[in-house]
Order: sequence, then C-alpha cells, then structure tokens
Amino acid sequence: MSDDNLLELHLSCPKSLEELLLTEAQALGLEQARQRPALVSGRGTLETAYRLCLWSRLANRVLLVLGRYPVRTADELYAAIQSIDWRDHLDSKSTLAIDFSGTSKAIDNSHFGALKVKDAIVDALRDRMGNRPTVEKRNPDLRVNVHLRRDEITVALDLSGTSLHQRGYRLQQGAAPLKENLAAAILLRANWPELAKQGYALSDPMCGMGTFLIEGALMAADVAPGLRREYWGFQGWQGHVPSIWNRLLDEAEQRAEKGLQQEPLWIRGYEADPRLMQPARNNIARAGLSDWVKVYQGELATYAPSPDHGQPGLMICNPPYGERLGDEASLLYLYQHLGERMRGQLQGWQAGVFTGAPQLCKRMGIRSQKQYSFFNGAIPCKLLMFDVQEQSFVTAREPEQGAARQQSGNETAKAEAPAMLSNGAQMFANRLQKNRKQLGKWLRQNEIQCYRLYDADMPEYAVAIDIYGDWVHVQEYAAPKSVDADKAQSRLLDVLAAIPSALGVSPDKVVVKRRERQSGLSQYERQASKGEFMEVREGNVKLLVNLTDYLDTGLFLDHRPLRLRIASEARGKRFLNLFCYTGVATVHAAAGGARTTTSVDLSKTYLDWARRNLSLNGFSEKNQLVQTDVMQWLAKEQGEYDLIFIDPPTFSNSKRMQDVFDVQRDQRTLINEAMRLLAKDGTLYFSNNFRKFELEPELAERYAIEEISAQTIDQDFARNQKIHRAWRIRHSKAENND
Repeated sequence: MSDDNLLELHLSCPKSLEELLLTEAQALGLEQARQRPALVSGRGTLETAYRLCLWSRLANRVLLVLGRYPVRTADELYAAIQSIDWRDHLDSKSTLAIDFSGTSKAIDNSHFGALKVKDAIVDALRDRMGNRPTVEKRNPDLRVNVHLRRDEITVALDLSGTSLHQRGYRLQQGAAPLKENLAAAILLRANWPELAKQGYALSDPMCGMGTFLIEGALMAADVAPGLRREYWGFQGWQGHVPSIWNRLLDEAEQRAEKGLQQEPLWIRGYEADPRLMQPARNNIARAGLSDWVKVYQGELATYAPSPDHGQPGLMICNPPYGERLGDEASLLYLYQHLGERMRGQLQGWQAGVFTGAPQLCKRMGIRSQKQYSFFNGAIPCKLLMFDVQEQSFVTAREPEQGAARQQSGNETAKAEAPAMLSNGAQMFANRLQKNRKQLGKWLRQNEIQCYRLYDADMPEYAVAIDIYGDWVHVQEYAAPKSVDADKAQSRLLDVLAAIPSALGVSPDKVVVKRRERQSGLSQYERQASKGEFMEVREGNVKLLVNLTDYLDTGLFLDHRPLRLRIASEARGKRFLNLFCYTGVATVHAAAGGARTTTSVDLSKTYLDWARRNLSLNGFSEKNQLVQTDVMQWLAKEQGEYDLIFIDPPTFSNSKRMQDVFDVQRDQRTLINEAMRLLAKDGTLYFSNNFRKFELEPELAERYAIEEISAQTIDQDFARNQKIHRAWRIRHSKAENND
C-alpha cells in the first residue's frame, strides 16, 4: 500500500482487450492506470477494487498487490513469502489456494514454486497462531497470486476468486463457447452501448447459448455483470470490509431494478441446433433477462429479423471458423449465405461478424467499414463491422476461369474450334441445336439450369453431353475394341469442334472425360485435383458441382424428378438418405421442411461435399452426416424414419467394407433392413442404375411396391428410358392406393 493510502491493483484480461479494459477501469475509478500485455495496472481505494470486481465486463481477475521481492533461489522465495504477516489476510483455520506463474533458473517449475509459497504461508501461520490453513483449490477463503519475472516476484491477493468472465448465469455451454468478457468486448467495439441508448434492436442469427444477447442486454439494462455471482475471493480475506461491499451491492441492485423496469429492447437470437434451446433459455433466466431476451430455433436459411416499426438494429454473430462445422471449404458457403441474408434482410442495420477466418468474410459480398483484432484463446480473430447499405455491397466475382478440359490420363483435349467444321462436326452441331430447341420451352418453364442435352443419340458419336449453367460437361464412352481408335479419336475431335459453335460457349468452358461402361467404384475415383467447385441451382436449392476432379460431377441429373418429389413430401418428416453421395436429396429434403435428416455414406470426400451443399443453403449439422458402411449401419440402427431414399451403387468393394456390396444380390437385406426403420405410414424410394436389375418377387409379396420409373424420368432423359429404375415401397398394399 502506498503512502497516499491507495492500493496497487492489477487487472488481468485476455490478450487484445487491454485498451478497452484501460478505458473501463479508469471510468470505474482506477487512477494512474496503464496497460501492459494482458494486464492493466493502477491505484485505487478498496471501494475502487470492489467496484472493479462488481462492474468490470472485461477483466479476468482483480489482484491486490501486497509487494515485490527479489528472489534468486527457492530459499529466498520461501523467506520473501514468510516476511508478509499473513495474519492480516488469512485465518489459520481457513482454506488457501496458490496460483504461481513464471520461472527462473532456480525455480524452473511453476508447480514447485506454488509448493514453496504454500509451505511458507502455512508454516508462518502455524508458527504464529498454532494452526495451519488447508489447501482448497476450488473456492478457497483466500487465493494468493504469485508471478515470477526476472528474479523478482509480485505477490497479490485475488479479490475476484474465480475469473470474472464467470458471471454466474452460464452453467451450461455449447461446443465452442465464447467467454463472456470477450463477448462484451466485441459488443463494445461494435458500439452497442450507444446504439442501445438510441433504441436499436440486437440480433444474433447463430446465437448458440445466447452469450452475445445476454451481455448486450446486461449493458442496455445497466446490470452489473457480477451481480449474480455467489462467490468472491475477498469474502474470506481478513481485510474485507463488508459495509463498503454491501453499499456497492445495494447500489448495483437499485440500478439493475431501474434498468430492467424500462421498456425492453428488441433482443432476439436464432440457433439451428434444437439441443441448445433450453440451455440458452436457462442462461437467460438465470441472468434475470427473460423479459428482454428471446431465442428461437431457426436455420440461417430462414433468418429474417423483423423488429417493430422497421427500427434499426445491430446484428452480431460468431459464425464457425473451423472449430464447429468442419473444413473451411464448406464454411465458404456458410459465410456466403450469411452475406446473402444480410443484404436481403438487414439493410439499414449495423452488423458485426467475429471470426478466426476473416478471409471467409470476403465471400459475404459486403465491404467492411472497420476491423478490430482480437484473440479467442490462442486463436487470432477479427471483428469485421459492416454498414449494411447498398453502396457497401460487392458484386460477386465470377468463378475463376482456367483450363478445365480433361481426358483420361494426363492429356488435355484440344477443344479449339477450327475455322470450318467437317461434315461430321456440322452434323453433330445440328443435332445439338435441335435437341436444345426441343428442350428449350420445357427448360424455361421449369427453370432448369443443369440438364442432359445429348446421350449417344447418334451411335457413332458415343458421348453424353450435360449442361451446367454456361459450362458443358462431355463424357466420352470408351469405344469397343472393334472400333478403330483413330476413328474414335477423330469423332471426338468433331464433337469438341462442334460444341462451341453450336452452343455459343467458349472452348475454355468445355470439360471432357472418358467414361468406361462399368460398375463398381471407378466412377467415384479421383481424376484430377483442381478442387474447383461451381454453384448451380435445382428446384429451390443451390448445389455445388465439380466438373473436373471426378467422372461424376456430384449431381446425378437423371434423379432430378425423384429429388423434387422428396422435397415436396418431406415437410415435418424424419428423412434418411442411404448411399447419400453428395447429399443432394438431403438438401432437397431439408429445404422441403424435413424435421430431421440423416445421411449415410462410406466416403469422407462425399460427406464433406454434402456438408458444403447443406451449408450453401444455410442448413447446419442438425442434418446428421454419418460416415460408415451402409449395410453395417443398417444392421445396428434403431431409429425410425418417415421418408427414406436409397440409391445404391451397382457394386462396391471398398477396403473399408467388411464385405463386397452387390445391388442385385444384396437388395433383399438392404430393403428389409431399411423397411424395419420405416414408420408405419412412411415411404421408401428405391432406385438404381443397374440395367439388368430385377426386383426380387419376395419383396413384392411382403410390401406394397409400385414401380415409378416413368414418373422419375424427365424430358432430357426421355431418349434413354433405361437410365434408371425406381420404386415406391410402403408397408401395406392398402397404404399404396392413394
């Protein structure tokens, strides 16, 4: 204690909060204040120390410094601690805890340092009072903080006891919690206290356990952040003056009562995970804010805040950045969707996005006006602030162009169109134009962006041509050995020459692959490693396709009608997608209002792709993705589902499977196990592309089965009625007559 009777006080804080804490501490009465990394120090009365404990929204701990002592050996450490009269601070029958940090040549272990400090205090009190305190790591009567630096220790009492970010309202927390003092700092940087005074709304579209909302409401209602805490480090300290503390506590109670009696601000949160709803509401209730803060279950896809009378607001959120929702690739589209919601729903608002991956914010399509650096634990993060006005919107960049033409092996197909087309190329061009004209009206009426334009219509030109927006995907069926290789190559060159002129596309947007007519996993094997994805639309959903890296693009075009049927039937249902591939049917089911979705596939690659597709549409991981062998999963699963879709491969022999899968051989087990999980009034759709497939008669005797192949083939596949077969399966024949 100094000559002017002011106490030396240290306030610890998370790295990057020092500047904000300095301003806050000065406003709460700290004098001669200055900041250092993760620390603000200064001087103040005991009342100032109590006020900092009760009102600091940013500090971790409030430490009362007892003194500094030179320490070069363990014995000197022991002697220095014993020189303090601990009778002024601790009763000999009380409990004690030691926090020791720092090392030196003589004391190279913090645990050893803590033991020496404990021994010194215990011995001193026993020698002078005949009794010794006991060690209690949790909620001790006195917590002593010792920091060793450059052969000098600073000895302090921890007046806070436990970290001040533990306000007392959050007993449960989510998978990636944001500490309360960091949330408060973010709100301060977002200027929320001033906005609250102006009557702004506050909204968090991914609120988790509601920390931003609770901290924002505490600020707006003038509630001390420490008001709900039940334990303080000074309560067992001999120097504690209850009269001062009780006066400050009464003052804080009166301010909170007055603040909470005012008209509540519009403070709302939305969270996709239903498991977090009740814990979040419990936190809000413990904070005494049930009249101020409301949280609802809702996907980002449906986020549309609507405060009264069009009042302005602040949107604040902490979207995942690699910790909760998986890899960065899927998160790109989550951020993109967040930007879409902001541009569409929040014009005139302020917005703050706190993220450990600020590069993802470039996909949001809005220019940030300010950026602030923070640390979330050890992770460097940024808070990006946006003024959501049309002049801040950024036109999305076009997809990167590049050489996207590929054949088998490492050769590049030369798609440059010659000045004149050969007779064969001109004939092929004419067929493409005819097909496009025939499909044109249907495509426009149904707003179809991805479709099959040509599928070996002329046997000598054995290719399939699919359109993906303004890209053309060409699959060459390998010619049989009876066909001369030079002739086959010449015809492929005719095809490549015809496409740009017939369809009016750049050769750079023509992707060429060779496809063998075969079964098994070869269709899924990687062909390249470009990692280039493009966004397309089907019905009411957006999807990612990759035209270069695999023989298949991630979107089986022939199943479009069946997927749209699933979307129309999914509302309120529990949907199961077996052999889910890239999860396209799952996205349709989620968009159609499915209560839950479960998607099972053995491939991590395709489940990651499915996760990206879900994120692109604003759907979270409440849509369960399961990486395992489908047959093994079915044998163990006990859940019940209302709508099931099965589109198995013809043949599969992955090394991760216990057995080889053959759709013709294994259909009975597959369908019976799936029907075991199907609800009484549920529907199972079964489809496959094996042209020789025959459904076993025993299944037709057991279930109500209707072949719906013709209903699931659109006009672009009408030339090839055998592209797939599909059945609707239910539990009884009576149920099938609807």
